[in-house]
Amino acid sequence: MSLTKVYDAPTVFRHLNGIMNIYKPAGMKVKHVKNAVLHNIAKDLNEMKVREPRKLHTPLLEPGGDANPLLRKINSIDLADHILATGPRYQISDIRCALVAGLGIHTSGVLLFGINKGINQSQQVQRNRPVRAYHVTGRLGMATETHFPDARITVRADYRHVHPDRVSALAASMQASHQRKMYELCGVDLQSQAAYEIACKGLLRPADNTQPVIYGIKLIDFQRPDFTLEIHAINECEEYLASLINEVGIELRTVAHCTSIRCIRHGHYGVETSLLRHGWNLRGVVKNMREQRQVLQKHPHLINQDKIELRND
Repeated sequence: MSLTKVYDAPTVFRHLNGIMNIYKPAGMKVKHVKNAVLHNIAKDLNEMKVREPRKLHTPLLEPGGDANPLLRKINSIDLADHILATGPRYQISDIRCALVAGLGIHTSGVLLFGINKGINQSQQVQRNRPVRAYHVTGRLGMATETHFPDARITVRADYRHVHPDRVSALAASMQASHQRKMYELCGVDLQSQAAYEIACKGLLRPADNTQPVIYGIKLIDFQRPDFTLEIHAINECEEYLASLINEVGIELRTVAHCTSIRCIRHGHYGVETSLLRHGWNLRGVVKNMREQRQVLQKHPHLINQDKIELRND
């Protein structure tokens, strides 16, 4: 299907509805990302063909010439509606935008927003709480106050005894303990028939959004002193993930702190289709929303969740 070029700003604005997948850089707050994207959208809309100033309903009177001294009616535009009086036709406040799930300032990766009529879809995605996947990198040998590298170092320890096999075994043990906690949050006895029937359904999502639950954790890279874990979780935050790295260091008889957190997937929204910073403009946002609309069409359960267990389809 061929695409039609549109130069009319009101037409583009009417179709600016949906979910956009933005790649958030580390060290940048979510509100600054949001303001930068909306500023560029409004700027590009104002550079297109915008609405003309309104016409006055009451015609003005002007004196005639020397040959015709009578007053006559003339049509005029409403100067109060002119862009020189009102400012640019499209302002940031004209674009409604809602965040699906936030990321901390140290975290980079997938960040979802709902635009205009897409806010309803973003709220449904937020309510269903899909699993998010992270690549979390830690560094052995040093612990800091906040578990991040920009904080004061509190402890130093030897890490030469740590090998990838030990890290992988610890990750598997932590995953098993978190999955056990997941069933305990359901309020059933682990030795009962009800617990068995729940376990047959697979991994379950928590009943509320207060308790972090880890569904998967594995070692994907080890280059001492740095190591990277892939973590699949719900209700997590960057402080929780950083404390997890600190816990890994303690279990390995050393210390560690978190050097980077990267969200690679939010439900079925992947980092591959995230909009990079050079594409934070109207053209890039419209194209990105079209791609994310295809994701919703392929996976409608993202907004219409009818099961308590996690789904991979």
